[in-house]
Amino acid sequence: MASADLRQELDCSICLNIYTDPVSLRCGHNFCRVCIDRVLDTQEGSGVYTCPDCRAECQERPALIRNIPLCNIVGRFLSTQRDQGETGIFCTYCIHSPVPAAKSCLLCEAFLCDNHLRVHSKSAEHVLSDPTTSLGNRKCSVHKKILEYYCTEDAACICVYCSAGEHRVHRVEMLDEASEKKKEKLRNVLQKLTTKREETEKRVQSLQERRREDQEKASGVTETVTALFRDIRRQLEDLEKRVLSEISRQEESVSLSVSDLIQQLEIKKDELSRKMRHIEELCNMSDPVTVLQEPDTGNLCDTEDRERHDDQVHDVGDLDVGLIWETLYTGLSDIIVEINVGIYVQEATDILLDVNTAAYKLHISGDRKTASWSDIYQNHPETPERFQNYNQVISTRRFSSGRHYWEVEISKSLKWRVGMCYPSIDRIGGQSYIGDNNKSWGLCMYNNQYFMIHDSEEIQLPDNIPCDRVRIYLDYEAGQLSFYSLCDPIRHLHTITATFTEPLHAALYVWEGCLKISGGVRSWE
Repeated sequence: MASADLRQELDCSICLNIYTDPVSLRCGHNFCRVCIDRVLDTQEGSGVYTCPDCRAECQERPALIRNIPLCNIVGRFLSTQRDQGETGIFCTYCIHSPVPAAKSCLLCEAFLCDNHLRVHSKSAEHVLSDPTTSLGNRKCSVHKKILEYYCTEDAACICVYCSAGEHRVHRVEMLDEASEKKKEKLRNVLQKLTTKREETEKRVQSLQERRREDQEKASGVTETVTALFRDIRRQLEDLEKRVLSEISRQEESVSLSVSDLIQQLEIKKDELSRKMRHIEELCNMSDPVTVLQEPDTGNLCDTEDRERHDDQVHDVGDLDVGLIWETLYTGLSDIIVEINVGIYVQEATDILLDVNTAAYKLHISGDRKTASWSDIYQNHPETPERFQNYNQVISTRRFSSGRHYWEVEISKSLKWRVGMCYPSIDRIGGQSYIGDNNKSWGLCMYNNQYFMIHDSEEIQLPDNIPCDRVRIYLDYEAGQLSFYSLCDPIRHLHTITATFTEPLHAALYVWEGCLKISGGVRSWE
C-alpha cells in the first residue's frame, strides 16, 4: 500500500502518469515539463497564465524551474520498481489501489499480488505463472483448457484433450521439458551468434584500424605534397624575383649607357651650335679680309666624327634576352631536379631477366628484357634455379626494402601471369606456378578473363580491362603489392596486402607471344 501511495504522489496532475523531467511553478505545484509547456502554450493568447492545480494567475509566462529533488525521487522509485521486477501488471483483486501482481492464475485468468496469492487455491488445476498480459494464449483455442503439452511433430502447444485426440499418435512432451530442450538449442544458436558477432566486431575493428591507417597515410601524403608545393611556390617566387632583378639590372645598365651618350651628344650639340653662330657671324661680315683670315672650317662636319658617334650608339646595346631566358630555364631545371630528388630516384640498374631461371621453352632476348614463348626447346644449360614445368622466368634483381615499380608490355599472349615471388619458390611441380603457392603473387589472364592469384586462391577482376601494359608497384615495408593497367586513364586493378618475409623478384609466365619489361625500375625514397 505504501508503494501505491508513493506512486500516486509521483503522478503528474495533467497526464496522470509518473513525472517526466518534473518542473515547478512559483506556486509550488509540480508538472512534467512537456505537460505544463503545452498548457501554457494554450494560454498564450489569453493574456494571463494560470496554474492547472490552484489557478494562481501570472501576467507573464512563468519560468519553469527544474525540481531536482523530485527528479531524483522519481529516478530512485523507477529503479526500485525495476529491481523488484515490476511488470506494470497489477493485482485483479486490489480494487482500491494498484498493487503489482506477483503471479497469474491461468485457470482463474486473474493476476494475484503477494497477499492474495497466500489465500489462493493450491489445487493442481490452478496453474500459476509469471504475470503476463496474454493469458488467453496460455489456453487451447479449441478446448479452452490450459496448454500443458508440446507436440514435437506439429511444433504446437496442446492441452490434455488435444493429446488424447488428434495428437494421440504424435510424440508429445511436457511444456517444461520441451521448453528446456528448445532453450538448449537456443543457447547453442546464441553461442554461435555470439561467436559470429565477436568475429564481426573484430572485422569492424580491423576495418576501422585500416581506415585509421589509411587516413593517417593520406594525411601524411597530403602534408608531404602540401609542403612540396609550398616549397615549389617559394622557389618559383625566388626565381621570379631573380629573373625580374636581372631584367631590372640590364635595363638600368642600358639606361645608364644611353644617358652617358645623351650627355656627350648634348655637349657636342652645344659645341656645334656655338660653331654655327660663329659661321653665321662670318657670313654676315662685310670685311673680306676678316673672313679670309679666319681658319679653315671644313673639318667642322667631319664624317669620321659622325661615324664614331654612330658606333657609340650601337655599342649601347640592348636587353640580353638570351641571358634572361637562360636564368629562367636554369632556375626551373634546378627546381625540377630538386622535386625529382624529393619524390623518387631513378635507379641506374634496370630490371633484367635471369636466364638461369628461364624455362626450356622460353627465349630470353639479348637485352634480357623480353621473354618469348617457343615451341622449340631452347639450349639452356641445366641449373638448379631453372623452372622445369612452366614457361616462367624471374629477375636477377631482388627487392628487400623501399618502394618500387616496374612495367610489362603484353604482346599477343594467350595466357600470361606477371607478379613477384620469393627466391625460395619451387622450380618444379605444381607449387612452382606463379600464384599457386604462398611464395608468389600474380596478375593472370586466360580465356580473356583476369584474376589476382595467391596460394591458389583467385580473385576475379572485371572483364573489360585493357591490359596491353601493366604496372606493378611494391611498397615492401607496408606489405603492399599493387597492379595497374596503363590504359588512359591509368586504372587500379588490385592491391594485395601481406607481410613479406623474403626478398622479392619480378616474375613472368608466358604462353605464346611475349612479355617485355619496359623501362627501368623507379625507386622512391
